[in-house]
Amino acid sequence: MTKRKTPEELRSHRWYGANDLRSFGHRSRTAQMGYNRDEYAGKPVIAILNTWSEINACHTHFRQRVEEVKRGIWQAGGFPVELPVQTLSEPFQKPTTMLYRNFLAMEAEETLRSYPADGVVLMGGCDKTTPALLMGAISMDLPAIFLPAGPMLRGNWNGVTLGSGSDSWKYWAELRAGTITPEDWQGIEGGIARSPGHCMTMGTASTMTSAAEALGFTLPGFASIPAPDSRHAQMAVHTGMRIVEMVWEDLKPSDLLTAGSVDNAVTTCLALSGSTNAVVHMIAVARRAGIELTLDRFDEIARCTPVLANIRPTGAYLMEDFFYAGGLRALLAELGELIDRSQKTVNGRTLGENLEGARIFNDDVIRRRTAALLPDSSLAVLRGNLAPDGAVIKPGAAEARLLVHTGRAVVFSDYNDMAARIDDEALDIDENSVIVLQHAGPVATGMPEWGQLPIPRKLLQKGVRDMVRISDARMSGTSYGACVLHVAPESFVGGPLALVQSGDLIELDVPQRKLNMLVSDEELARRKAAWIKPVPRFARGYGALHQAHVMQADRGCDFDFLQRGGAQASVDGVAGEGQAGEPEIH
Repeated sequence: MTKRKTPEELRSHRWYGANDLRSFGHRSRTAQMGYNRDEYAGKPVIAILNTWSEINACHTHFRQRVEEVKRGIWQAGGFPVELPVQTLSEPFQKPTTMLYRNFLAMEAEETLRSYPADGVVLMGGCDKTTPALLMGAISMDLPAIFLPAGPMLRGNWNGVTLGSGSDSWKYWAELRAGTITPEDWQGIEGGIARSPGHCMTMGTASTMTSAAEALGFTLPGFASIPAPDSRHAQMAVHTGMRIVEMVWEDLKPSDLLTAGSVDNAVTTCLALSGSTNAVVHMIAVARRAGIELTLDRFDEIARCTPVLANIRPTGAYLMEDFFYAGGLRALLAELGELIDRSQKTVNGRTLGENLEGARIFNDDVIRRRTAALLPDSSLAVLRGNLAPDGAVIKPGAAEARLLVHTGRAVVFSDYNDMAARIDDEALDIDENSVIVLQHAGPVATGMPEWGQLPIPRKLLQKGVRDMVRISDARMSGTSYGACVLHVAPESFVGGPLALVQSGDLIELDVPQRKLNMLVSDEELARRKAAWIKPVPRFARGYGALHQAHVMQADRGCDFDFLQRGGAQASVDGVAGEGQAGEPEIH
């Protein structure tokens, strides 16, 4: 049996337990907040990192959920301290929440380091909040448990079930094509997002909360529960209770994260036909734990992982249906030997033990392996002279005819250029062309979700609904189409994508994992020699820090100075200098 910590071994004891002037200041200020010493003395102090805000629609219920987490912590004998951290609101934050993922990861890590936290509950769900919180908590390596926001309920418009994101793109194309009216569009707007929670399609949010569960960071089954469901509130209480025990057991992220648990998370993302964003996020999460997850490992696992989740945009259903069909536990159980069941999880049991008794209740929503939605390759990693360090595509979300395609490039130098010209009737483009967007990568502009490049209106009106599109951007997990993404190295730093010119022939061969521009090496060398480095977008502040230190997509877009090495050494630390009442540095 694992030795349990004593109260004197708690990290918070350094703040509260000593008989000196500093601890006097900590205790007196805690009394100022209305707490008696017996409410916290000798008890685990649990930080609750809450990403709630009034501009994050996905987390509107977190103001209530945090109270339920606190209730669980009190019941288990802990002392809860809510610490608000930056919210990353996918629908609102410009130019992209991806620019600020590392900001939140840093804030999470530094908040835990600088305050008397023995353990932490991570409250997230809206796309980048999940990887950011995990990255920070992994680097700090205190006992940590993740509370997923949960998906919203199904959308509805005139009897049609709507899925957030996916149906936005679908009906926006129809509006531009003239097949629905502005009044129809307004009705869709009012019915597509009608409850708290994140996107209920298999977007980045559900992909990453499911990955967090497969990694072992959530209580079993939590990631699938819709946000408004009363069972979500009940699990919040259990999460609060469990983190207190994790502190006494000293169960930390470093005890959960292994190459096997990371493979489990990758397999889960692929079996869900999850967001391509999972590639950059999972690589960053794994590297924080010192695990070298690569694009090639994603591709290797993809080749043997069937798609079992029949969820939009690849499939037909939504996350609410997925929960009623058995949820993530049922899908993981059906994956059988593709999942390493020996991996530890936050409840102290193995993943296999957590899957005992899991059942599929609707095998059209969660497919049996013998009737998989796709036999394999829900994601493919491409390489060639256009992407020497890799690019990704989601084959199941594209029209099959485009998976082997050669077409003439139509190049846009940046997003504004594309927005200005894409619907110009004089644009020299047809359905066989390849649309190319430059300067949308991590250094250029934070790598926004611009990768589902719009199809020109004149082609939409002819019935075209998919074309090959290539960029160094990302795309929403709710998006679809023959979109090649994450081209590395990006064009802004002189990658080959910067050298593509309109009229060049581009070859895409997904089965062979190839992406090439059919231009001679000599001509490419000439273009490279003539290339002029663009002026950086950010001149000051966090943006300047980001563009100076962000790594490329194939390395997870983390900051180069935040890789594993040195973070754990600062957890124990030594007392620092300062005035009485100020926190010590640990």
